[in-house]
Amino acid sequence: MSQFYQKHIILILFCFGIIFTGCAEQPKDEEITNDIGMKFRLVQPGKFMMGSTGNEKDRDTDEIQHEVVISKAFYMGVTEVTQARFKEVMGTNPSNWKGENLPVERVTWNEAKAFCEKLSEKDPNMTYRLPTEAEWEYACRAGTDTWCYWGNDLNHNMIDQYAFYKKNSGFQTNEVGQKKPNLWGLYDMSGNVWEWCSDWKGDYPTEKVTDPTGTPSGSFRIVRGGSWLSLPRDCRSANRNDYSPDDRNSNVGFRLVVLPAQ
Repeated sequence: MSQFYQKHIILILFCFGIIFTGCAEQPKDEEITNDIGMKFRLVQPGKFMMGSTGNEKDRDTDEIQHEVVISKAFYMGVTEVTQARFKEVMGTNPSNWKGENLPVERVTWNEAKAFCEKLSEKDPNMTYRLPTEAEWEYACRAGTDTWCYWGNDLNHNMIDQYAFYKKNSGFQTNEVGQKKPNLWGLYDMSGNVWEWCSDWKGDYPTEKVTDPTGTPSGSFRIVRGGSWLSLPRDCRSANRNDYSPDDRNSNVGFRLVVLPAQ
């Protein structure tokens, strides 16, 4: 065999090895359950338009629309972290309304981060963390580009099917997973409790970005999704809010992202 063909065969095998290795590292299961019963859905890589268009109803000026690439698959919590799971890991329950299947609330950003770290220690094959704001919106939209993930519900005819908010919550949290999920099988992405993200509050970029993590510092951490106390406008997929990392609020909780440990 000539050196020309030998070199090309080696090159082809080398490239195939890279592709095969890359594929092998990608998560496979559509849904996983950890040792304490928390369920996570696979979110595949992709790109989307983050933020809102200039003519979206109820938009805020900090929702500058820009293209975001999510380059790696990850698993997103099917529901918000419940009080039962939080107490099992942390030994405490700071929530105002008590119930095993209610979302944990009155939890600070720092406590949510500590929960992720402690759960990662208990489950060394996995790395748990808060989602970035971009990951959160990507997972919330689930391939949609509308006002909410269930469509352009501008007259609020459908929101009761998908979210606990000010009109239907009974002015308190409700058990997770009772409303319809989005197209990727995630529940309560709108309503019930605001959800902590890892990002500091900052201005969006105007250009295309890949796997953004927000500004390097700040005074407030991002929360997303609206809550039991929210108006429909705050339950929009693009809506942003923020709190101090030390704040305790009965309308703020969190959900997790998990990845196989490196």
